[in-house]
Amino acid sequence: MSEFADTAPYYATYRPGIPEAAVHLLSQTVASKQHAVLLDLGSGTGQVPAALHTAFAEIDVVERDPGMLGEADKALAGLPATTVRLHNNPAEDFTPPYAHWAADTVTICRAFHWMDQPAVLSLLEGCTVKDATIAVMGDGSLWTARSAWTDALRSLIQEYTGSERRAGKDKTYATHDRPYRDILIESAFADVEEHTIPVERPWTPQTVIGYLYSTSFAARPLFGNQLEEFQERALALLTEHADAGVLIEHARFDVLLARRP
Repeated sequence: MSEFADTAPYYATYRPGIPEAAVHLLSQTVASKQHAVLLDLGSGTGQVPAALHTAFAEIDVVERDPGMLGEADKALAGLPATTVRLHNNPAEDFTPPYAHWAADTVTICRAFHWMDQPAVLSLLEGCTVKDATIAVMGDGSLWTARSAWTDALRSLIQEYTGSERRAGKDKTYATHDRPYRDILIESAFADVEEHTIPVERPWTPQTVIGYLYSTSFAARPLFGNQLEEFQERALALLTEHADAGVLIEHARFDVLLARRP
């Protein structure tokens, strides 16, 4: 079982997209280019290319999970004036689609922690233009969020899955103790700028449950025959914490833009 087995439909429906401020920031990286190429690594269901497609003439989507890639295919089908290619493999195994192909912008959203980071950055040295931008971005999760309702929800999940954060059926989540900025500075893309975008997200109890089922720490198979019981208790807990049926998450969306010096 992969970290995200059985999660793809929930991911496509319930995962928050990237903020408009991030869309604008990333689009500006190629504002002066006539035929820009985007490489999206660890694409999941294709949220980033779906948001950025108007800025790029070619998009290469790389995702190792077939279910996720199938959702990305549906989300990106028929984009006007954009060539989209799907690659079903890990980021570390990406191969350019044709001779002299090179990306102008590379995006890695909520996925860098799953990758062999030095290997990916080394690979990108050989398949990006000289002034390419590498964008590493993310915003944590409802597991890492700190509020009364997210703390109570995390405690409930731990009753069923154990105190350690799960990463699929047979794994626990390995925390990365090095800032991504430090990892980027050690690569060829050592000129790094940081952007922090504050985000306020409204949730309902039902959309929180859908989101949980999109994650590796609360995917449906982790609950076994207790799934229905967990869902009933989670909905009751979330309803108790909701104000007029709404739960607010205060988050930050961090974007690191890295370039060759």
